[in-house]
Amino acid sequence: MKFTSKLPDIGVTIFTVMTNLANEYDAINLSQGFPDFDTDQKLIELVNKYMKNGFNQYAPMQGVLLLREKIAEKTLKLYNASYDPYTEITVTSGATEALFAAIMAVVKKGDEVIVFEPAFDSYVPAIILSGGVPRFIKLKPPYYVIDWEEVKSAVSERTRLIILNSPHNPTGSVLVKEDIAALYDIVQKTGIFILSDEVYEHIIFDGFKNESISKYPDLANRSFVICSFGKTYHTTGWKTGYCLAPKMLTAEFQKVHQFLTFASNTPIQYAYAEFLQNEKAYLDLSGFYQKKRDKFLSLLKNSRFKAIPCKGTYFQMLDYSSISDEPDTDFAKRLTIEKGVASVPPSVFYHDNDDHKMLRFCFAKKDETLEKAAEKLCGI
Repeated sequence: MKFTSKLPDIGVTIFTVMTNLANEYDAINLSQGFPDFDTDQKLIELVNKYMKNGFNQYAPMQGVLLLREKIAEKTLKLYNASYDPYTEITVTSGATEALFAAIMAVVKKGDEVIVFEPAFDSYVPAIILSGGVPRFIKLKPPYYVIDWEEVKSAVSERTRLIILNSPHNPTGSVLVKEDIAALYDIVQKTGIFILSDEVYEHIIFDGFKNESISKYPDLANRSFVICSFGKTYHTTGWKTGYCLAPKMLTAEFQKVHQFLTFASNTPIQYAYAEFLQNEKAYLDLSGFYQKKRDKFLSLLKNSRFKAIPCKGTYFQMLDYSSISDEPDTDFAKRLTIEKGVASVPPSVFYHDNDDHKMLRFCFAKKDETLEKAAEKLCGI
């Protein structure tokens, strides 16, 4: 049988490739973005409690109501943004599902979507599957800020959606109030929707605050805001996230969601709902990860790598141009095989594989893991 692929240029994700390589060569895996330490034992006990108490059947399609109510309370406290838990919040099977559902909900054949590169690798496939056309705008190293004049020039009558990601994976840059003002100036008299990927909302450093789109009513009323419990509670394998959006957009979002996964894990939703009462668990996260970042950078201060500013996420970009002129994909593989440390080459986050001689390292690891990895990197 012969068929034409809907995604002919898409292969296995770089995260799978590098993790498999790390496993094959017994390398320290700083490539894929997951912690090597466990979540709070109390959260694990809560999941177990709800399993034992019989909460093991389908959750409502929109998500467990108690969890949606707790999400609404949290969002109001953090961003002074009011979302109706009945009509404006959807619990999803991970943020990746939420991103896909949001794109599919509003992007039709021929619609243009503005994507800032380097871009998380799930955006473009979802755009293509929806029949949309990605329009790429590149963030310039080393600070990776948005050139809003370039955005203004890229907007056309066919522009349907702008995808934002802050704190930004893989660069660690963050949006500031001036970015929000520039964005509003561009979209205010248009029918353009916004998809704001805020999965690292609680991992932001050096006094910066997450400028959530939900904080700005004139933008929130045209926006999907995507968040992740996995990133916040060190539970990436539980694959639970959520989408905040006004009633009209949520209705369209849920039309896709109900036939994509229908509902997410029931006992885990109840556990998150109860655990959200512990505000300290997410409010202290920035300080926790800033210490990780600072430790990793301190351990590398005598290495030949040059650190790029990281204001958020748990990823650190390192410039290796003084070490090698190899393509980042080749250098990342050689670093894994010969030196025993796996990373991600950021060129894979560009549609034309821009190579700035950098690698992305995940520092969401135990201190001893970071110490062992840094020792290997400093030996180069």
